[in-house]
Amino acid sequence: MKTDATPASETAGRRHRDGRVRAGLTAAAIVLLLGVVMHAASLSRTATATATVTALAKLTLSSTTLAFPDADPDSVPNVAASGGPLTITAKARTTIGSTVTLAVVATNDLRSGLDVIPVTQMRWTSTGTGYIAGTMSRTSAQVVGSWVSSGAWTGTQSYTLANSWTYATGTYSTTLTYTLTAP
Repeated sequence: MKTDATPASETAGRRHRDGRVRAGLTAAAIVLLLGVVMHAASLSRTATATATVTALAKLTLSSTTLAFPDADPDSVPNVAASGGPLTITAKARTTIGSTVTLAVVATNDLRSGLDVIPVTQMRWTSTGTGYIAGTMSRTSAQVVGSWVSSGAWTGTQSYTLANSWTYATGTYSTTLTYTLTAP
């Protein structure tokens, strides 16, 4: 009878050879990995990001008309504009420390044909940070608001017209020009 039994010395020899082969392969893998790590290259590059920000101004008025209704000068010495306060939003981008200014000027006195009401009879009060009260002029722009550096500011301007028995009847008008300056 024939048996396929492998002698113990041959099996031990194979295990010894297999162990050496495995150990050799493991050592070779470690050397290869170290070689890859040791020979790895690192490269850096830089990029420049640029953003251009220019001076910019934006002005919004809640209404483009002001109307002063007729009233008895004895009971209403100052007639308020019928539309209520004018809401103003001024936005500006400018250099740090620069002064942003909002001003208004009338193109003329209030006129009805040849009849005139001096535009200085129009006055306003204001609310909101940087907004100030004033009197209308046709000769020089009057400051409505002033701020430092970039930002957005919302406020109100409430107009009144001094009422007088001396005004001639008629419908009077003028144009108001608002200018927002952001240097």
